[in-house]
Amino acid sequence: MKWLQKNSPESRVGLVLPGGGARGAYQVGVLKAVARVLPKSYGTSSPFSVITGTSAGSINATALAIHADHFRQGVMRLSHVWKNFEAEQVFRTDTAGIFKTGAHWLAAMMLGGLGKYNPHSLLDREPLVGLLSQYFDYSKIQQAIDDGHLHALGITASGYSSGQSVTFYQGADSIEPWSRERRVGCPTELNISHLMASSAIPLLFSAIKLHREYFGDGSMRQTAPLSSALHLGADRILVVGVQESKPVKPERVQTHNYPPMADILGHVMNSIFLDGLDSDLERIERINKTISLIPTRKLERGGVMLRPVEVLCISPSRDIDEIAARYSHLLPRSLRFLLRGVGAYGKHGSTLVSYLLFEKAFCRELISLGYKDAMHSKDDILDLFNSEKKAK
Repeated sequence: MKWLQKNSPESRVGLVLPGGGARGAYQVGVLKAVARVLPKSYGTSSPFSVITGTSAGSINATALAIHADHFRQGVMRLSHVWKNFEAEQVFRTDTAGIFKTGAHWLAAMMLGGLGKYNPHSLLDREPLVGLLSQYFDYSKIQQAIDDGHLHALGITASGYSSGQSVTFYQGADSIEPWSRERRVGCPTELNISHLMASSAIPLLFSAIKLHREYFGDGSMRQTAPLSSALHLGADRILVVGVQESKPVKPERVQTHNYPPMADILGHVMNSIFLDGLDSDLERIERINKTISLIPTRKLERGGVMLRPVEVLCISPSRDIDEIAARYSHLLPRSLRFLLRGVGAYGKHGSTLVSYLLFEKAFCRELISLGYKDAMHSKDDILDLFNSEKKAK
């Protein structure tokens, strides 16, 4: 993890948007609250100099970067899209498309493989390509950087061949690429391929080839989700999580029946999207405490010119799985049929459903929840930005 020098000439607020499929709607609600609580003295441009995103968070992050010159307008357009989402805008949900994919997988398994014609994914995301092409003008990312509205945008994807977590970034010339254990930063000109790669949930969506290898969802093997923002120049960070904060450890209960496939897949999804963030937040807290115990003169004497990183994390106050269970019937019939086959409509199957529930009623409730939670943290949000002003 990179730590900024104590006497850094600039102090930047970073925004970290992790992955979570349809749960990404929650992030939009938090952003709406940020746009509401910040005073007009901050101007119209984005209050976040550094923006990083992974999976669905990469799409939200890119939308903000494109509209970095007018933050509130960008949030409003992002909210409009999420409030009117339908699953068919993200992946094919027609019966013919679902049946074709299912038959393809069945044939591959029954025949021991189809060689180069082996299936790549369960769902076809061609509709999402059209949606992103319609709404995103990627040339505006560099324009925002040149105009000083944005310092850097980072999109993280996972390389299937190298096993590395790669943050593709576009930013100021002063930013240097980095290389750590299984995570690297690669400067590039970001486009739709990077977003499709970062959000390619394994098995569900096809991997995307970037340069020399295929990349999948950036949440895989992302052991330090906050590190990219720090490498890109942020020294205080707002993180918008997509999992309910549970201070009490869950109670262990005795089970007798073997868990259905949906429960196992939901557990895998949570491991991919959620566990890395919790661990990274704990690590930053430990490092901050350690630094606070060492006198500044000793740090300077040892050449360790570091300072703690201020982090504010806003996460759902309610269980998103429970919300998803109430709206699961809104998924297209063909997709419900597919998910029912793996037990997604059982007692605990809503975890898997929550990642695929791109339906406006569900998304609108998550946006409302995100807004409410962020407004409850209004003072903390203002403190984060006031600290940034004082640092300058």
